[in-house]
Amino acid sequence: MSDDTQDQLDPVAEAILTVLEAAPDNKAQPKAVAEYLANARRTKKDPPDLWRRYMMAVRQQAKFLARSGVIEILRKGKPVDPHAPIKGLVVLRLTQTD
Repeated sequence: MSDDTQDQLDPVAEAILTVLEAAPDNKAQPKAVAEYLANARRTKKDPPDLWRRYMMAVRQQAKFLARSGVIEILRKGKPVDPHAPIKGLVVLRLTQTD
């Protein structure tokens, strides 16, 4: 992604990239990103499962980043089409460049 596009990213998309860059093998589950966002924005009154509120946004932004070619969405270890409905447990991974 170019620097211009990087500056225009949604905060959730930025969080996805931050978590993936810090994760081993550049892989993470969407829940890890949602927990990262929840912990960054948590107040004293928030419930322990605040991360659930961020899951839909994480999934939407993950699809956007996958369609842009920045990340891959893996199901059972294989990339899935980000244009198709994605069901079940998935893992996000930065696109690998050889």
